[in-house]
Amino acid sequence: MSVILEFTIQSEEFSLGAILSGVSGMHLEIERIVPTGGEVLPFVWATGDTHEEFEEAVRNSPIVTEFLALDKIGDSGLYRIKWEEPQRDLVDGIAESEATVLEAEGEENWLFRLRFNDHDALSQFHNYCTEQDITIHIERTYTLSERVGQRRQFGLSQDQREALVLALRRGYFATPSESNLSELATELDISRQALSTRIRRGNETVLRTALLSSVTDFD
Repeated sequence: MSVILEFTIQSEEFSLGAILSGVSGMHLEIERIVPTGGEVLPFVWATGDTHEEFEEAVRNSPIVTEFLALDKIGDSGLYRIKWEEPQRDLVDGIAESEATVLEAEGEENWLFRLRFNDHDALSQFHNYCTEQDITIHIERTYTLSERVGQRRQFGLSQDQREALVLALRRGYFATPSESNLSELATELDISRQALSTRIRRGNETVLRTALLSSVTDFD
């Protein structure tokens, strides 16, 4: 039975996080991790208004060997990054345990939500982090059947739930809207881009849970 792990980790605890933390004000999301010929190439969404500074900082990282800007949509850009690691890293642990990245976002502090094929794979990942001295803070673990059985929770992260509840209470979804992203972001003490990402991802999670009846549809 597949099992889901949610944990937080500081950016300096893994190479990709350290690479991406060079510019403040950018909210980052790992879209997926693709093993290619033994290498791991993450695709990263960066949202904010300092893309030039962000791109320069990443390219200037001493361990980055390839950095490609693939697409731009509004204030978000999609990038592919390849780097050399001085030692085994978090991303390698994810790939070796064959985990699927359901969610990975953050700035200085990251939230990961991973799906493992079974509890043995989860244990393999946990042991890997322990052996490599990678500090993760586990928020919760649960199976897909538990998630579906507790449908009213919708599988939202705490940050997504907080953002959606505040937006609903402040009339953000009303027509006409009674509040805007900047006002809500100030109230939560986060950037406008970070709030926009939380609301977008939270809405997607709620809609997938509410409208897709098959467990196999949850990705």
